[in-house]
This record gives sequence, structure tokens and C-alpha cells, in this order.
Amino acid sequence: MKKLLIGLVVLVVVVFGGLKLYSVLNYGGTTYYTKVTTPGKKITQHDQQGNAYVDYQYQLAGYDDEGHKQILTFNANKTRPLKQNAYLKLTYNDKKGVTRWSAINKSAVPKQALAQLP
Repeated sequence: MKKLLIGLVVLVVVVFGGLKLYSVLNYGGTTYYTKVTTPGKKITQHDQQGNAYVDYQYQLAGYDDEGHKQILTFNANKTRPLKQNAYLKLTYNDKKGVTRWSAINKSAVPKQALAQLP
């Protein structure tokens, strides 16, 4: 009984670790910071049922903690444009591109990244 319990715990740890590694490799990445300086490009997309919806696509320069530049292309997933001059924190992955973004306060942007932003 004790061996079964230990085996079960080890199995759970291995499965959880594998899922976490998959998530990090596919959706993790480098954090970049940017400032919304364009209204975005209005695009119409379709869901799996064929229903049309509006989205906005952005291509902005982002900077990491050390001030290194990366051009970031992403969709806002909103029916309206992002607020002009808003600061964003984005996660960029070489395989998937931008995997997530969120609005942040200017004070949360690292100094070296902030120095590069307009």
C-alpha cells in the first residue's frame, strides 16, 4: 500500500512537471515593455462558426529589462483600439510570438526599457 501511494505521488509530480515544462516552452518567453503609439489596424476575423468579429492588430517596438529591442506583432482581442500612450507588458516567445499582454503603470516599466520608449 505504501509503495502504491509513493508511486502515485511520483506519477502526479512527473505529470505536473511535464505540463509545466510544456507550458513554459510554448507560452513562456521573454518579457518586453512597450507604449501604445498607434491606433492599431482594424481587422475583421471569423470564429469557428463563421461569425465575424472586429479586432485590432498592433506592431510596436518592445524593450526588455536591459533595453534590447524586439518588434512585437499582436492582436488586442478587443472590439475597440487600445488606449493611446498606455504602457504594456508582453510575453514574447520565438515559436508563438506574443503569448500574452497586460496594461501596466508607467512606474512598473524597468528604467532601461522606459528610456527607450517614446
